[in-house]
Amino acid sequence: MVIMGRVASAHGIRGWIKVQPYTEYVDSLLEYPVWWIGQERGPWREAKVLQCESHHKTLAALLPDCPDRTAAEKLKGLLIAVPRDSLPEQPEDEYYWSDLIGLPVVNTTGVHLGCVEQLLETGANQVLLVKGESGQILIPFVASAIQCVDVKGKCIRVDWAADYLK
Repeated sequence: MVIMGRVASAHGIRGWIKVQPYTEYVDSLLEYPVWWIGQERGPWREAKVLQCESHHKTLAALLPDCPDRTAAEKLKGLLIAVPRDSLPEQPEDEYYWSDLIGLPVVNTTGVHLGCVEQLLETGANQVLLVKGESGQILIPFVASAIQCVDVKGKCIRVDWAADYLK
């Protein structure tokens, strides 16, 4: 499974959910008629997408067994994933944004800054939201800050001083 987003909240009163995508393009999830919903360590359940619309930087979706706002609110915080084999193959030097979620972030001096919680689109560039012991850190996803992304080795190396946290 590849995590593609999370349920941010209920959307309206008729059972729709608001989805925060973890994809480069907000509408990427529109291509998948079936999502898997669950928690990082499970359990997961398959959900056929009845309707889905792009709303600026989020999506609004209607899923089965979600007839009203109360049902939609119970899904808040759950992750949305699709099977990895349903995604197009990436070249060796590329990766999906969702592959970065959960990766540890270490600076050039070896200080562990935390783990990637999500990626944010700011318009100018993407930003890693890293959650560490000192709270959340925002690191711009630009060549001057990101030294190496090693998805297989499960680490992102950044040129970001630990004192930037304070």
